[in-house]
This record gives sequence, structure tokens and C-alpha cells, in this order.
Amino acid sequence: MPKPTLVMIHGLVGSLRYFSPVARLPDLDVHAPDLLGYGALSGRHLALDLAAQVTHIIEQIERLSRRPAWVLGHSMGGAIAMMVADRRPDLVSGLINVEGNFTLADAFWSRSIASTSEEAWAEQYRAMRGNVPAWVRRCGLEPSPQIVEWATEILDNQPAATLRIMSRTLIDTTGSPDYLDMVRRIVGRGPGIHLIAGERSAGDWDVPPLVREAACSSAEIVGTGHLMMLEAPDEFCRVVDRVVHGAG
Repeated sequence: MPKPTLVMIHGLVGSLRYFSPVARLPDLDVHAPDLLGYGALSGRHLALDLAAQVTHIIEQIERLSRRPAWVLGHSMGGAIAMMVADRRPDLVSGLINVEGNFTLADAFWSRSIASTSEEAWAEQYRAMRGNVPAWVRRCGLEPSPQIVEWATEILDNQPAATLRIMSRTLIDTTGSPDYLDMVRRIVGRGPGIHLIAGERSAGDWDVPPLVREAACSSAEIVGTGHLMMLEAPDEFCRVVDRVVHGAG
């Protein structure tokens, strides 16, 4: 019997390959593609919006699997995952929303980036990449060698321009009443939604009551925050595996 397919969509900064989810989830067929404007696709960032990213992920799922796939989205990727499920529910067997954006309250970093001038943000991002341990500390983490290595990979995966463009489209999309209407449609018809949060950041995640009430499962990764897979990749993958195999 073939393994369930899991497509993992990274957040505003990516990718999700740095913690080796393929190796940590051997019972799943795992794929963690770069979004447009990121990684190998970093040159394609001039005409980006969330709708373009949704089309990109749909194309990835169609290419990877002839069966519906599980779709996991972290942070901004959570919004993209919901939009994929709304546009092509036939391609999605289940949704795993990992502190994904539901309202503007979740877009705290994006609002800061979007309100900064292009030149000022580029300079800020150069400074972040030039002192990764300081950025890790600002994220509330202890900059161990492994975390610094992974954080460097995350920050090097996209140019500053991509982050500014995606921050603006994330705010425009999730700030629209149409977005919550879409969420209501998904809750009403499926696929099922599973929620994962970090213990330290769960209280700041603005999940609409209708989503919490309808969620098939909800889990918190103990001792972690928004970047839970950076802090506790093994436990994160154990939770994901349980969800996909029906024990979430």
C-alpha cells in the first residue's frame, strides 16, 4: 500500500527541509517544496501574491500524487493550505494548520515588514542575516550551534524583496472578509482541519471559534514557540505522523 503523501508549505521564511522531515517521517511520502520567490525559485518574486502560490502548490500536488494529499501549512503556509483546500478540495485529504494565519492578529511580523520602506527593510534583513544568533535570541530561542545552522539556512532561502511582497499580500488576503468566508466553507464541507501550535505561542494564535470547535484534533508541542520544528523537530514530526495515521 502506498504511503500517504504529505505536502509541507513553509511560512514567510522557508523552507521546511532544514530539519529533514523526509528522514523523520519515514512512513509518509514527504515533500517540502519552495514557494515562488524562494530557494531555487527565488528569482520569481516580482509578480507574487497568495493566489499565485496556491496555483503553484496545486501544480505540485498534481505532479506528485494521483491521490489526494495531506497538506500541512506553517504560518503563512497555513493560509496557503486553506486556500488550496478551498480551490481544489478533491486534491486534499486532510489539512494540518500549524499556527497558520487566520486573521490580521497573526500577521505581526508581516505588518512590520510591509510598513517598512523597501530600502530600510533590505538593510534590516542584511543585518539579520549578518548576525543570526541575535535573530535567534529575538525569536526567544537559545542560539545553539544546530539552531544557528538551521536558522541561517532559513534566512538564506529568500531575498528581502520576496518577504516584503509576501507580507503585503498576506495582509491584504487575510484582512479581507472573503478570507473568513472561505474558512467557513472549508469548515462546512471539509477536508478535516487539524491544529498544531507551540506551547509558548499557542495563546497568541488567533484561531476563530468555528475552527476550534470543528477541528478534528488540536495539539501543542511542549516547550516550544512558533518555530516549533526548529526547536523540537522529532516531537513535531511525531505529532504530524499521529495526525496523518489517524491517532491525532
